[in-house]
Amino acid sequence: MNIFDQIAHRYDSPKQLELASIIAEEIKKDLRNFSGEIALDYGCGTGLIGLQIADKFREIVFVDPSKEMIRIVKQKIDQLEETNAKTIVGSFSNENTFDIKADLIVVSLVLLHVPDTLDLLKSLYSALNPMGRILIVDFDKNENVQHEKVHNGFSQTELGKQLEELGFKSVISRTFYHGEKLFMNQEASLFILSAEK
Repeated sequence: MNIFDQIAHRYDSPKQLELASIIAEEIKKDLRNFSGEIALDYGCGTGLIGLQIADKFREIVFVDPSKEMIRIVKQKIDQLEETNAKTIVGSFSNENTFDIKADLIVVSLVLLHVPDTLDLLKSLYSALNPMGRILIVDFDKNENVQHEKVHNGFSQTELGKQLEELGFKSVISRTFYHGEKLFMNQEASLFILSAEK
């Protein structure tokens, strides 16, 4: 059982719910002029972000490697009677890609847990429809965070360059939130990065 299976049932803490609302509001700003029909919430956890934007899409797919997280997303989808949502247990990598094509992929607080971020970003690029968009939310690089299992955030400039090298264009990013004890109990900031295929 992975760590996310273990914490799934207590993941929706007041702090997580508040942070998810802040992130979802920022994502909605980026979607104001977006007309895509199929969204993919990758590393969706308990669906805290994707469920807040589900009404903007004909179909939204929730993908997470944790069976327990997906079980909770399914419960929420049933409770909300969301007819346009579906779930998949799994992860994108070069060996394991799904036959999914999306107009929008949301990757919120996921990259920091992924050892090989480049491999994941390549797979997500392949899963995007032409003219599709990726929205990445994560922590700005933070020297005060040290953990063997987690990246200590990302440089927006370096991440943007990586995406451009993979073929993404129109890469734009901005820091949108600062908080106390936000990242491994350290003061930290969040950025949102948008890029198109």
